[in-house]
Amino acid sequence: MKVSDVRVGVLFIEGTNCEDESVAYFRALGARAEKVHLKQLTGDVPKAMARKLEDYDILMIPGGFAAGDYIRAGAIFAARLKWKLSKDLTDFVEAGKPVFGVCNGFQVLVEAGLLPGLGGTMTETPEAVLAINDSGHYECRPTLLKQVSRGGNAFVSKVPRGRVLKVIAAHAEGKILFPREREKKVLKELLENDQVVFRYVDDRGRYAGYPWCPSGATYNIAALSNPAGNVFGIQPHPERCFFAYLHPDWTREGGPGGLGDGSAIFQSALSYVTRKF
Repeated sequence: MKVSDVRVGVLFIEGTNCEDESVAYFRALGARAEKVHLKQLTGDVPKAMARKLEDYDILMIPGGFAAGDYIRAGAIFAARLKWKLSKDLTDFVEAGKPVFGVCNGFQVLVEAGLLPGLGGTMTETPEAVLAINDSGHYECRPTLLKQVSRGGNAFVSKVPRGRVLKVIAAHAEGKILFPREREKKVLKELLENDQVVFRYVDDRGRYAGYPWCPSGATYNIAALSNPAGNVFGIQPHPERCFFAYLHPDWTREGGPGGLGDGSAIFQSALSYVTRKF
């Protein structure tokens, strides 16, 4: 498959944001991307507007505050996904197709039981939670993320192990937590499965607390995958640093031309699909 054949669906509902940018950036890399509302996949639209999940090679759930983030961040969006699309989503993931959740999208994947996926493709109840930041408020700041996986993930083929990316965090509920009584066991399993993909570091590449880790996340986790490596959730926003001029320090680090750090994650997903299908 060529990049120009890759079909990307950027899924949104009320309260989602960055869907337009995400579509534009996949298109900038040559893919066929479009916004698709959840109702288009569930059939709750006129026939001419309907879409099928199987029509896409990559599914992305972007950031925002879907359904106002009532109950918990991502909970309502996840419930609506599972209500009518559980089988379609399970088939999509088990076919090896990439699912990409950013910020609120990461929260949706966790709430839907697709991440971390230790108990199966889609667990009945969440295995983790993205809780309120330790600071108690919304954090919007550049963060440094070290790629710590062994590289089997669909989203890091263009990001060598040990590379540090500058990615923009913008969340109030980004602190990943696991059940207290099972935390050590869960973390051990995640590391053995190579599911921890990015961790927050400081400007010397060291694991550090606030403000380098803006949420207080367990083990400084900024991004996770499922065991198969094709479902990926990242808390900071790679699309907000897709181009070099979107980096907050581009005037000090170089000119405004070219791609930024976040583009490597988009490129990796496309590369994975073109190699696999």
